[in-house]
Amino acid sequence: MLASEKLLLRALRGETLVPPPIWLMRQAGRYLPEYREVRKRTGNFLELCYTPELAVEVTLQPIRRYGFDAAIIFSDILVVPDALGQGVAFHEGKGPVLEALQNAGDVKKLVWQEGKLDPVYDALRSVRRDLPEETALIGFAGAPWTLAAYMIEGGGSKDFAKATHWASAAPESFAELIRLLTESIAHHLIRQIEAGAEALQIFDSWAGKIPASQFERICLEPTRAIVEAVHKKFPDVPILGFPRGVGLSRYESYAEKSGVDGISIDASISPKLAAAKLQPHVCVQGNLDPKALIAGGAAMGAGVAEILQGLGGGPFVFNLGHGVDLKTPPDHVAELVALVREGATG
Repeated sequence: MLASEKLLLRALRGETLVPPPIWLMRQAGRYLPEYREVRKRTGNFLELCYTPELAVEVTLQPIRRYGFDAAIIFSDILVVPDALGQGVAFHEGKGPVLEALQNAGDVKKLVWQEGKLDPVYDALRSVRRDLPEETALIGFAGAPWTLAAYMIEGGGSKDFAKATHWASAAPESFAELIRLLTESIAHHLIRQIEAGAEALQIFDSWAGKIPASQFERICLEPTRAIVEAVHKKFPDVPILGFPRGVGLSRYESYAEKSGVDGISIDASISPKLAAAKLQPHVCVQGNLDPKALIAGGAAMGAGVAEILQGLGGGPFVFNLGHGVDLKTPPDHVAELVALVREGATG
């Protein structure tokens, strides 16, 4: 099958498809027993990301089980700080821990280590070879702000106060960090395309924490620069952006100004409003609440119906408003796929 015929790529290029293509953020993960079995064989999470044969296996697990229209390579957004020489570790039950950046001097020490992420690209090549011919392969990276937030805080945070303070109090060194990340992310995404990725997603998971006055400078401009760099070399590879939690007006600004081909929206956005405000500009991806997927049954059915009715009349990819939660029963995911494929046609 030609790449241009794959359902995900057709939707991202502006086609309205019935039923829409479906894949799920974090579709490979701890809710799957087969993933947990693989995870037992690795010492830590990064080892799993950097061991190509294991990353390939967990990438393919949800494709075998559910027949999604796309696979997303199993990796993590924090491999980019790792490749820049910042210490990154994952502790079970605690999440990522980084050697927090303290000042401009720490930013100057960051240098891209070419070859560090070769295992990710090796995994992409293998997955592309092993995927069913109708299944698209997605590569991804975190956006500059979200990576900067983790790098400055030293991990996750409720408000990322240190990062937002640095952005305001020391704008020159913060801008240098964003510039370095923008270049590094674009390079990483281009390398993923060269290894076989057919579409990309940029995760700005903490975009909702950006002060409104700095949204354009911290989120939009760097994203636009990444998209331009990637499209300069690979103009036909579609790019999804996910500025989670920014609200409808900023989603609309992002759709109009960032240059992305598709926008992933969180569960707070009304599908009807997304159709009116976003679909005229880009393909929309989303946006079932992951809690509805955990609940299954009538709650999930109602959510699916609302989304299909609201967004099904334009270019659309069915997904969640965030990633699959680890408490999700695997059978509910199978039920979801059936609902989307049967509900859109019946």
